[in-house]
Amino acid sequence: MNKTKRKIFETSMKLFAEKGYEATSIEEITATVGVAKGTLYYHFSSKEEIFNFLIEEGIKLLQNSIDIKTAKFPNYIDKIKAIVLIQIKIIVKYEDLITILLSQFWGTEARNQKCKKHVLEYIDKIEKIVAEGIEKGQIKKGNPKAIASEIYGLICSGLVYKIRNKGEINVNTLYKEFESTVVESLRAK
Repeated sequence: MNKTKRKIFETSMKLFAEKGYEATSIEEITATVGVAKGTLYYHFSSKEEIFNFLIEEGIKLLQNSIDIKTAKFPNYIDKIKAIVLIQIKIIVKYEDLITILLSQFWGTEARNQKCKKHVLEYIDKIEKIVAEGIEKGQIKKGNPKAIASEIYGLICSGLVYKIRNKGEINVNTLYKEFESTVVESLRAK
């Protein structure tokens, strides 16, 4: 991605997170980036295309991180720990992306359905790991769909924690807390 496209991408993500998709205009994006509309349209044909690119790239980043990290561990509790740590790091580094995904999850517009589809696919990936862990006797018996949703819910919890903590998150501290209260409760005894 070239420098101009990256700046449009990052600015749009920030504006969509702060103001919402509907309240953000192409004019505002171009003014904030400091480019002409023609330059923006050279890289993206519409605000919707910017949004779709943002969501696709963000989800790809999250899913690739999960695939790479979980493949390293034979133990399913360790795979869950890796997922939790990645989610916390994503909150810290890409809070705007997570805010957009969560805010656009509800509704019937095409972008809402796209966000919902991607989030549910991501949760399905966690559910598969949980189900395999239960099958191998490493994760206690339970409903894999519910457990996967709980693990994904840590993203929401992490954002709330960050807000309550005046925007500060210590990745290791929050990870240790989630590990001891959530992850360890999944361990088969």
